[in-house]
Amino acid sequence: MEQELTMTRREQFGKPTGAFVGAAWAALALSVIVYFVSLWRADMDPFEKGFFLGSFFFGLVSAVGLQKSVRDRHEGVPVTSIYLAVSWLGLGISLAMLAWGLWNSPLLPSENGLYGMTFAMAVFAVIVVQKNVRDLIAYKAQHPELYGPDAVDARRQTAQRETPSSH
Repeated sequence: MEQELTMTRREQFGKPTGAFVGAAWAALALSVIVYFVSLWRADMDPFEKGFFLGSFFFGLVSAVGLQKSVRDRHEGVPVTSIYLAVSWLGLGISLAMLAWGLWNSPLLPSENGLYGMTFAMAVFAVIVVQKNVRDLIAYKAQHPELYGPDAVDARRQTAQRETPSSH
């Protein structure tokens, strides 16, 4: 019964369109490039640049972990409350680090806004990219007739096993 419910939940995710996948990757690339170029050109000490770079990467990794744990729970995959809490905490800490760094920096308000907006855009974009990657793998796993050997790998990645009815 539980396996059927998990399969039903996985089957509700369709294949994202190429335009949606491309837009997500473009948004992520644009936000990362703008953040990095702005940081590289900023009139800051190297340790300040390192702080902003670290908070940026910490935020992205935390956002991916949070998206994964929320999605796993939605699909019926066990996720510990501790992991979910740590994911939320990580994202919150990275946001607090960025806010603290911007509040205490000698940057112009327009520069503060640029860092804040590119950070927010990157976090959102990385969540969407992660969602698209999972949806594409799940779609491949559901459609072995379209993807052949790739479907076997996709089934392995999504922990789905071939059943007699899927031949």
